[in-house]
Amino acid sequence: MLGDLPNWDLKDLYKSDKDINFQNDKEKANNLAREFKNNYKNRVNDLTSYELKEAIEDYEEINETIGKLYSYVSLSFSINTDKPEYGQKYQEIRELASKIHSDLIFFELEIMNISNENSSSHMSNENISIWKPWLRRIFQRKPFQLSSDLEQFIAEKSPSGRGAWVRLFDESSSDLRFNIKGDTISETEILNLLSDQNPELRKEAGLEFSRVLDENKRTRSLILNTISRDKFIEDKKRGFKNPISSRNLDNDVEDEVVKALAEAVTARFSDLSHRYYKLKSQWFGKEKLNWWDRNAPLPNKPNQKWSWNEAREIVLSSFMELSPEIAKIAGKFFDNNWIDAEIRNGKDSGAYSHPCVPEVHPYILMNYSGKSRDVMTLAHELGHGVHQTLASENGYLLSDTPLTLAETASVFGEMLVFQKLLSKADTQESKKSMIAEKVEDMLNTVVRQIAFHNFETAFHDKRKSNELMPEQISEIWMETQSQALGGAIQLDDSYKPLWSYIPHFIHTPFYVYAYAFGDCLVNSLWQVRLSDTSNFTDNYLNLLKSGGKNHHKDALSPFGLDASDPKFWDIGLNTISSLIDDLEK
Repeated sequence: MLGDLPNWDLKDLYKSDKDINFQNDKEKANNLAREFKNNYKNRVNDLTSYELKEAIEDYEEINETIGKLYSYVSLSFSINTDKPEYGQKYQEIRELASKIHSDLIFFELEIMNISNENSSSHMSNENISIWKPWLRRIFQRKPFQLSSDLEQFIAEKSPSGRGAWVRLFDESSSDLRFNIKGDTISETEILNLLSDQNPELRKEAGLEFSRVLDENKRTRSLILNTISRDKFIEDKKRGFKNPISSRNLDNDVEDEVVKALAEAVTARFSDLSHRYYKLKSQWFGKEKLNWWDRNAPLPNKPNQKWSWNEAREIVLSSFMELSPEIAKIAGKFFDNNWIDAEIRNGKDSGAYSHPCVPEVHPYILMNYSGKSRDVMTLAHELGHGVHQTLASENGYLLSDTPLTLAETASVFGEMLVFQKLLSKADTQESKKSMIAEKVEDMLNTVVRQIAFHNFETAFHDKRKSNELMPEQISEIWMETQSQALGGAIQLDDSYKPLWSYIPHFIHTPFYVYAYAFGDCLVNSLWQVRLSDTSNFTDNYLNLLKSGGKNHHKDALSPFGLDASDPKFWDIGLNTISSLIDDLEK
């Protein structure tokens, strides 16, 4: 009933890894890197502004060539994680990228050490003006940079160090299999069962998920401990005060802003998640819900599913109401097989939009089963895809949006679709169910992600002195998650190993707060749109097009918003609270 679900066609990158263009680009990247090093090493401080502009453009071309190669092998691997040859090719390009990055690391280091006189001259020169945002972020990293030799060493060891542990996590996750009613299923499939209508099936899925994770917790513990220690050693050497500080620097956001976000959400746990789950428990006629029932559909919820074509129509029509330009870009993803939606073995679980490089469009991965949450996920990832497409106009080095703003278009896309679906709800029961599902999505995006953030913070702080055993990690997990979910959710021993399946803890430590940042930001933007639609769409498009050029303060100023103001977070959190008010009424 879902219709034909699309699979990727990666030919816009390469036809295969045997493609002559794939081989040529590997050679091209090596040759360009060699030339660049010969032309510019130990010369950057003496370059004129025009020569520095040319050097940055050459540097961008090398990075874009490597980025295209990496995009192809990583995307190929993500839908073939059960095939060793794809992992081998993925590792080959990672090692090539690491070698080239190591060879060229001198460039940004030498830019950091340009004399004050020369840097002032460059920043005021029209030849270099387009690169000011990129240069600003380089200069911000100067206090935390190491010697050229150390930076080169860190870059060279990355694929066989931290990168190898990440790969082990991904491959072992792909290999996990779960037994449900005699069938063997993947991680994606069992996670889907946790929101199934059948309570017995949810329970069986939850306990089986826990059992398999518990069997693998020693390996997962070793991976997490190793990555944390590796991060601690490097952060200490660089002079970062807190485990999160290096991530915040990459995200172009201040420690104080992130701390204010985490504290604001944590202070509202009782008003948000505790209150909602108590209400949900009452709907189910229980004092407490088991953890595997947390995302259960409401009693009497219409068991509706959307075909792929219906989901496409809902999302594109929702986007059209905001902007025809956004809807047109989103439509291309459907028309050209830029989405891989089919659930199958060997494919990554979850969903993402990979930006590739400016000359090639993004690709979206998701696992579509027809539920309303899948329609929301489609809107979320298409929001990313549109954002990445618009930002690509800035070129490779300036198109990458900081994580603080990277979730803006995705979460806004979800909000557009939610409002569309809500307007079509024809009964009070379906409207109630839809609002409840939106609240749950918001709680998963804001409360749950800040609970993850609190877990990471506590874990990395304790890991500084000693490696933590799986049981100790589980203790931190249970404490932080029970604090967030409240007394209406029963977290028994079977919940203890669930920390071990969260990929963000491994892939990108301290990434998770970006989701909460984005959701609160979008809720605030939504209130701005409701109060004044005159210039909103133009300002919104400009925000997406700016990519990585603007600091969050400058990006949000046209909307009259300021994330450094502690009151800012309450605007977004009040949106969630008001929806819970509606449900209580």
